[in-house]
Amino acid sequence: MSNNKVCIVGAGPGGLSLARAFKLRGIDFDIFERHSDVGGIWDPKNPGSPMYASAHFISSKTHSYFSGYPMPEDYPDYPSNKQILAYMRSFASEFGLYDHITFNTEVAKTEFNDDTWSVELSTGETREYRWLICVTGTTWHPKLPSWASDEFDGEVRHAQTFHHMDEFKGQRVLVVGAGNSGCDIACDAATTADKAFISVRRGYHFIPKHIMGKPADVFADEGPHLPLWMSQKIFGGLLRLINGDISRLGLPKPDHKIFESHPIMNTQLLHYLGHGDIRAKGDVERLEGSDVVFKDGSREQIDIVLCATGYDWKVPYVDPKHFSWKGSRPDNYLHMYSAANPQLFSLGFTETNGGIYKLFDEMADMIGRTIIAQRDDVASWERLQNRIASHQPKLTGGVKYVASDRHATYVNLDAMRRELGALRKHMKWDAIGDGHFDAIRKAPLLEAAE
Repeated sequence: MSNNKVCIVGAGPGGLSLARAFKLRGIDFDIFERHSDVGGIWDPKNPGSPMYASAHFISSKTHSYFSGYPMPEDYPDYPSNKQILAYMRSFASEFGLYDHITFNTEVAKTEFNDDTWSVELSTGETREYRWLICVTGTTWHPKLPSWASDEFDGEVRHAQTFHHMDEFKGQRVLVVGAGNSGCDIACDAATTADKAFISVRRGYHFIPKHIMGKPADVFADEGPHLPLWMSQKIFGGLLRLINGDISRLGLPKPDHKIFESHPIMNTQLLHYLGHGDIRAKGDVERLEGSDVVFKDGSREQIDIVLCATGYDWKVPYVDPKHFSWKGSRPDNYLHMYSAANPQLFSLGFTETNGGIYKLFDEMADMIGRTIIAQRDDVASWERLQNRIASHQPKLTGGVKYVASDRHATYVNLDAMRRELGALRKHMKWDAIGDGHFDAIRKAPLLEAAE
């Protein structure tokens, strides 16, 4: 084909990882970003960003950085959202990625005909590409519970709209949902609201961000690598030693073993519950007047109901027939390859139990190698196609995850790395090594954000 160009949609961390990998390998590409700079959700000025002032990484800087580009030493263990944004922008500058990005331009619609993607832009222009890669993220389309439409005297909104704890001053606040953002926001409410509550539907294991003075992921990585059942037993016992019986704080006991759901990395919530600055409540049944009525029959007078109830994973600019789906989530081979369309890829439609930036680099490199195989090496491409058609990767690491929409396509980080390594071996592709990207980097420019 004469048109051997790639369209990458989105200049968040996944899009930047792809840009660096493609630049190194000489793949022709464009990136379209609807906002004015790189960063995606990490820039709170971007319309629809769910970023709030108190947000920090839930994995440590030790395990969460782009390959060959560690975060600055003077960053704390868990960098702030401002520091992550500064890091991403420095990364884009360091590897000369800005020249490949068209900002303030949204991909409005795509059509696939005759082995070509027609990409309609918000400017009205249409461009043709051989390959399309969707990297637009998973936290742009908020999901609200059915009762959110009940008549209510107070305010009901999604956590996506929350940006600063000052919004809670003088208010009686209920945060619904105990994911990582829900717990963070509940702690903000505990600090500033007149009254603060958190509605928890099921029990969770709360992992402190530091264990024995080390970030939790560093502590786990440095420890012995034990069989899953033994790790669950030992680490579960350690959590009981640290946290005690959390049901004393009004929280339900976990209905699953540790590691069987996305980790809740939060030290503060149990502190505020123990001091009475926030109260735990059960599942919400309905809204009624100025009250929230819970399924246990209790009720509380509330001014603001903030729903930290997750997001729909949507790719609105692509016909859904081009992806495989599991429930409401794209279910692509190794979370990259569309089984329905070999000229369509995705990156970032993944949830896992650890830092993901280096994983993005591995996946971006493999997408790049795949594109080169399609372009230049028919035998290699057929070998990969046969692998995708016949192989069923095991991405749970033997963990029986909670039966929920969130965990429908959840991956264990170690299992994902093993499967990527197996594919590299199958395709005889070298792994990313030390200094892999040095040929396209400039002198270090990053200064720590205040």
